[in-house]
Amino acid sequence: MNLQTKIVPMAENILASLSAAIICVDHELRLRFINQSAEVLLEISGTRFYGHPISDIVAHMDELESILYDALQTGQAYTRRRSRIDLPSGHSINVDYSITPISENEWPQLLIELYPLDRYLRIDRDEALRDHQEVTRQMIRGLAHEIKNPLGGIRGSAQLLARELGDDHQREYTDIIIGETDRLTALVDRLLGPKNVPEPVFTNVHELLERACRLIEFESNGTVKIERDYDPSIPEIYIDRELMLQAFLNITRNAMQSLAETTEPTITIVTRVERQFTIGSTRHRTVMLIDIIDNGPGIPDNLKDHLFYPMISGRPGGSGLGLSLAQSIIHQHSGLIEVESEPGRTDFTIIIPLEQQQ
Repeated sequence: MNLQTKIVPMAENILASLSAAIICVDHELRLRFINQSAEVLLEISGTRFYGHPISDIVAHMDELESILYDALQTGQAYTRRRSRIDLPSGHSINVDYSITPISENEWPQLLIELYPLDRYLRIDRDEALRDHQEVTRQMIRGLAHEIKNPLGGIRGSAQLLARELGDDHQREYTDIIIGETDRLTALVDRLLGPKNVPEPVFTNVHELLERACRLIEFESNGTVKIERDYDPSIPEIYIDRELMLQAFLNITRNAMQSLAETTEPTITIVTRVERQFTIGSTRHRTVMLIDIIDNGPGIPDNLKDHLFYPMISGRPGGSGLGLSLAQSIIHQHSGLIEVESEPGRTDFTIIIPLEQQQ
């Protein structure tokens, strides 16, 4: 046995064990090698796709194919940052990738290394969103306090004036002043968010979700179908029951309202556990995921980046406070809310750490 026959299997074993996603294609861009990390990333079976053209693995690959042929002809390595790849499953991923030409038996081959970015992009996006929301929240709280103080004076003055008026018709005007100041005070209180410090207890989260579902079924007069896909292995979680119910209800009600013009309106609630999940700068051993999915028209593009800001609403007559309040409650429980939306499917994902301490 010569040295070459020893090295090649050894090299394949090394590549197969790497955490980086590695694939190798021949001069016809057919798959000749894929390690397990690449199979997971690309959501394919290496055995099934061995010998297939790379176009069967990566959809809409005109740009990548051009780069691969150029690397074959020039023998030059190539690196691309933040590229979006469409997979046969219909999913898309963001990756950095590098292409290295290699030769075997006079036929050139290409070694392609893929580095997934979605997790890091999500962490960066969540960090930026949390920072923006915190700045906005502090600004709104300061403004709300400044508004609330004179409202009390206006209401008190109107009450004193009403006592001095002997004409019931004139007192109607002071009643309007008092009623409007009360309405504005209630709006300011909602802007300020929950007044109470969370009082967590160990709670079965599915019981809270069922309460929210029953309320939504009642409010929709049974016109909205609610499907459940619960993970019964989720343990009781240390949360404030009433605050968390309010968050679930706000998001589910938002989904219900978006379905007003939808044929066969459906809300699907899915619960799962995920391991090694990063929220902000903290990596959690286990988290609970609650997906609230509707089949409505989707969220307009101009609202997606501002959806959780107060007073932002895509619905006529909406206050724009429900999602902002839900986000505030989830943040109080060290979690976050993510959203993905396209026509026919909007998915709000609530993520809460499971290792809460009493």
